[in-house]
Amino acid sequence: MTPTIKFNNVNALFSRTLKEKTNQYFKETLQKKTGNRRIFIKATILLLTFITLYSLLVFVQPHWAISIVLCILFGVNLAAIGFNIMHDAGHNSFSESKRLNTFLSYSLNLLGGNIYFWKLKHNIAHHTYTNIDGEDHDIEVKFMRIHHDQKLRKHHRYQRFYFPLLYGISYLAWIFYQDYEKYFKQRMGHSSEKFHFPRKEKLIFWTSKTLHFGLFVVLPVLIVGWLWTLLGLLIAGAVCGISLATVFQLAHVVSETEFKTIDKAKVEEEWMIHQIQSTANFSTKSKVLTWILGGLNYQVEHHLFPKISHVHYPALNRIVRQTCQEYNIKYNEFTSFWTAFRSHVQVIHAMSR
Repeated sequence: MTPTIKFNNVNALFSRTLKEKTNQYFKETLQKKTGNRRIFIKATILLLTFITLYSLLVFVQPHWAISIVLCILFGVNLAAIGFNIMHDAGHNSFSESKRLNTFLSYSLNLLGGNIYFWKLKHNIAHHTYTNIDGEDHDIEVKFMRIHHDQKLRKHHRYQRFYFPLLYGISYLAWIFYQDYEKYFKQRMGHSSEKFHFPRKEKLIFWTSKTLHFGLFVVLPVLIVGWLWTLLGLLIAGAVCGISLATVFQLAHVVSETEFKTIDKAKVEEEWMIHQIQSTANFSTKSKVLTWILGGLNYQVEHHLFPKISHVHYPALNRIVRQTCQEYNIKYNEFTSFWTAFRSHVQVIHAMSR
């Protein structure tokens, strides 16, 4: 993918200072930038939970009321695997071992996605050109307008009413439709150029999609029947989709973050400052939420240091805040989930007019 926009990284004093402080922190604490014992314990818990919930729903088949609760928990578990295991591994920050990172990144394929597409869309486009229309494909949400450069259409006036439905179907639409759309069109977004798709990745695509379909559709249908399989898939998929979409939107699509219009293919700020301007944290005091979300409520730190594991984000948060104060740079952080969510709804409403 050919870069089309450049950042003003000449005399990037803020970036140099922040990098120096961060490197000094790891040097003084004698820690590795990748995950530690805690992330391996968490990954084990999440994967064992996946096996347990799947086995209960498919092979034990408890009372329907209990099954609904288990499906909800299963949806949360799927999202948590993505947040904690796949996400760090996909950024090569889970472990020092590249092989282990590669292996664990394929947990996305287990959940029905495709890690090759994800790295192109997320690691390259989203993390480089955050909140820039036409470059950051994560803000290209069908039937929604969340950037002022996106064309206003008639149906957008109702988006503040139907956005929860879109978030609810986003995960199932992703794995059962959008991945195939990318495969055959070989484009990440409607305005992006074609990407290279190696034969090996095509083979992995079809193999993993077939295995996922067998595990999540064929086997459950054979054992519990098509109706209960459909209901279970819809419940778990909706919970997972809402979880994934909401975390992303609260990190970038809120009233405090910037959505820039790029006229001359150049961003005036250095790359790190742009990341701070286009990203926000939320509810960082909640240890429970931080554990479940894999530290993605510390989204500012993640965008500044995507190759550092999320287990270090709380410590980096203090360093980034202090450096922003030194250079008089606005740092976006919401004290709670709900204040961030209200801000997100305000953006949706503003972009509908």
